[in-house]
Amino acid sequence: MTGANGFQVSGYGPERAGWTRLFARDSLARRLDWPILLSAITLSLIGSILVFSATRNRTELNQGDQYYFLLRHILNTGIGFALMIGTVWLGHRMLRTAVPMLYGVSVFLILLVLTPLGSTINGAHSWIKLPGGFSLQPSEFVKVTIILGMAMLLATRVDAGDKQYPDHRTVVQALGLAAVPMLIVLLMPDLGSVMVMVVIVLGVLLASGASNRWVFGLIGAGTMGAIAVVQLGVLDDYQIARFAAFANPELDPAGVGYNTNQARIAIGSGGLTGSGLFHGSQTTGQFVPEQQTDFVFTVAGEELGFVGGGLIILLLGVILWRACRIARETTELYGTIVAAGIVAWFAFQAFENIGMTLGIMPVTGLPLPFVSYGGSSMFAVWVAVGLLQSIRVQRPMSA
Repeated sequence: MTGANGFQVSGYGPERAGWTRLFARDSLARRLDWPILLSAITLSLIGSILVFSATRNRTELNQGDQYYFLLRHILNTGIGFALMIGTVWLGHRMLRTAVPMLYGVSVFLILLVLTPLGSTINGAHSWIKLPGGFSLQPSEFVKVTIILGMAMLLATRVDAGDKQYPDHRTVVQALGLAAVPMLIVLLMPDLGSVMVMVVIVLGVLLASGASNRWVFGLIGAGTMGAIAVVQLGVLDDYQIARFAAFANPELDPAGVGYNTNQARIAIGSGGLTGSGLFHGSQTTGQFVPEQQTDFVFTVAGEELGFVGGGLIILLLGVILWRACRIARETTELYGTIVAAGIVAWFAFQAFENIGMTLGIMPVTGLPLPFVSYGGSSMFAVWVAVGLLQSIRVQRPMSA
């Protein structure tokens, strides 16, 4: 008997024939990028263990239920995985037609944060409180829409064959599209998210083939803008204090420098193999604030040591490597730009999160992709994985 894809399945039952079709050369399962998928799943599972270790004894946070954060982290991961499946099913090309609607919704949501519906968590006024004790951070989804929106504008005429590279007018339009939500997020102020968005914009422009003058110009403008932000007092006092503590680690070790000092103590005490899961003195003693979110890497460093921390970095590296390969092998500029934007996003956010726990980057409140507790971040990164898988799935097999 010949299967639906033309493969001989004679001698096999219906179940075996189904598996043969599933893993045929042109099937969806064979086209998926399994290293990315398995690495993301592994990181999320590691994150579940680290979040549980960080919160199981914190009764002031877990409402007396040691599994409170663990179960929510697993739920967030499951929802994120479902969003990835939905993204692959829709396809990045279909989502391209929905970019105006997605962009409008994301801008509307971040504007809601500036209204009385917005709430402040850990000093950042960037959340919308939802029923049931849940909250939404719209700036996480803005990262996705900036990538999709800029890719749509920069690639349209190139993919149509009208242009070899995006012209200056198109670049200006793409920058304007990104600037609107970035300025709103800056007003919250959520400086960490703005930093990620700036890196995304630079990565998108580099991948699009636009003139390098735009990249150098944006770097110069960004430097001047950062100075202006400080001089005009846009940042809150706690954000300025964080940068001051980064510049001078000995500044107020019991105050603004407390988080980074405790984080370095935790990671430094882990050694090569760590003190053992659930046996970290800094984690058990609850010395590191926000350890399930911003400082989750300190749990890995203390309890799993250099080996555990290195494994997390290795898995993130696999995702970045495969995403770069997807960006290089796709035959359309739109797919290349989307994949490159995701690479810039994941790479900078992971570097910033891990770097701030080591004291080599300022504390900005950015989560570690796939690992930190937080629904909005988890949903956004899994949607990004879905976009990467869609680009790979829909490319020609000869690519």
